[in-house]
Amino acid sequence: MKKDIFEAGFLKEMVKVIHDMWLKGWDERNGGNVSYRIKNEEAEEYIQETENTDYTDLNFEVPNLANEYFLVTGSGKFFRNVILDPEDTLGIIKINENGTKYRKVWGYKNGGVPTSELPTHLSAHSVKKSLCGDKSRVVMHNHATNLISLTYVLDLNTETFSKELWKMSTECLVVFPEGIGVIPWVVPGTVEIGNKTMEKMKDFNLVIWPFHGIFGTGATLDEAFGLIDTAEKAAEILVKVISMGGRKQEITDRELADLAESFGVTPRKGILKL
Repeated sequence: MKKDIFEAGFLKEMVKVIHDMWLKGWDERNGGNVSYRIKNEEAEEYIQETENTDYTDLNFEVPNLANEYFLVTGSGKFFRNVILDPEDTLGIIKINENGTKYRKVWGYKNGGVPTSELPTHLSAHSVKKSLCGDKSRVVMHNHATNLISLTYVLDLNTETFSKELWKMSTECLVVFPEGIGVIPWVVPGTVEIGNKTMEKMKDFNLVIWPFHGIFGTGATLDEAFGLIDTAEKAAEILVKVISMGGRKQEITDRELADLAESFGVTPRKGILKL
């Protein structure tokens, strides 16, 4: 007999992190989406497999995600309601044996479907699995207010965003020494934006979508949330500094290099000017 899925740690953690994002104002209405690659042995403790063969084409291939299970937010589902009815607002999908289709195996109880950003999520999972294995299981997208605000006033490139955020808080260089990736504006929900995000995910754990939001990845939901939270806090500080007329002093590049050495991290090459 399968275990009660509502007692599953991965489901409880997903519900909590989504509620936390909504409380922070990062996920208005149905804005944002989250996916978690569940360990197969864990998923199989809770999922009752059926003879359902109603597969949906992905229209792209992710062969290294074959037979994997993903807990994914539903398309059009309001984040504020996830805590009230997880089975309606979330679902679990399983990728087929060659990574070209998926089928629903739990949730989406009222005829729902996975987020429209599923192509981007699966593309990012595919890249991170090939690079990190089990050290990356989460892809998280939200509309973090201050990070979006900065895309209207900062140059849209990795060097500018990375250094500006590093200089706002000493935590940032330690938490994301690789910097933050930035892609051009692309229509959301398309294979194109998935491909562009996937390319950036080869080098970064954070990727900015200008005028839209941010993607973060991590081994756990806490890690991905904490990564975005750290960047957003630095962005909030920068927005306030700019609104107060700009800075009179700052952490210097030399001091950032000393910080990196002290914490044993290596800043992305070419950003610090020493």
